[in-house]
Amino acid sequence: MAGLKRRDFLSACLATGAALPTLGLASVQKVGSKGIAEGGPLEPPKDGSPILVAVPVSVGTTWIDFVGPEAAFSTWHYDTVEKKHKPRFKTVIVAEKPDPVDGLVPDFTFENVPACQIALVPAQQGSAALLDWLRRVSKSADITMSVCIGARHLAKAGLLDGLKATTHHESLAQFEKEYPSVMWVRGARFVEGPKISTGGGLTAGIDLALRVTERYFGRDWAKQVADHIEYQSTGWIVGRK
Repeated sequence: MAGLKRRDFLSACLATGAALPTLGLASVQKVGSKGIAEGGPLEPPKDGSPILVAVPVSVGTTWIDFVGPEAAFSTWHYDTVEKKHKPRFKTVIVAEKPDPVDGLVPDFTFENVPACQIALVPAQQGSAALLDWLRRVSKSADITMSVCIGARHLAKAGLLDGLKATTHHESLAQFEKEYPSVMWVRGARFVEGPKISTGGGLTAGIDLALRVTERYFGRDWAKQVADHIEYQSTGWIVGRK
């Protein structure tokens, strides 16, 4: 994965934030400050191979939307049998073409990416090719998830119709108008269904990634991951163990 200059990263985040309109939220369903967890336990690959997380990118990708979750997914795991660091997830970058886009070098294209367990959609400009890929991959992936206004692409692809979902709080009212068949939720760090999950803005993606980690490997392991990356939010902890 290509490196990212700190100055460019901050500039991109600020530019994305400035582009989001300030909108009223009076008609959006309200919940607490944590998440809605309506999925269940998930089975990691039986052969012990890492869970493949595919991140589709295009022009205007907001890096923190996937870098935050990637930090949770790729954190430490020391395999006592093989005596080495062996992450339980592997993140790859996917795009319509193999050419670099916004400083990111794709590992695969939409046409040749291996079957993934997780599709993670950050905020971005998107394309028709992205929507086609999302419709295909959502049928076989364990989880198709978005962070921030990446939810727009799940909605455009028809994957949120009739479901609860969330996005960046400043875009909820706009999305409610654009995608009225979706039950948009205010105040949630994430909204989780059995196969489709949406995160709130920016750092909420870390909460969703920790919740996904819990679904695969249990809460105790997810807590160890959160402690290792020194993430103090408990927004990902929903309900009882």
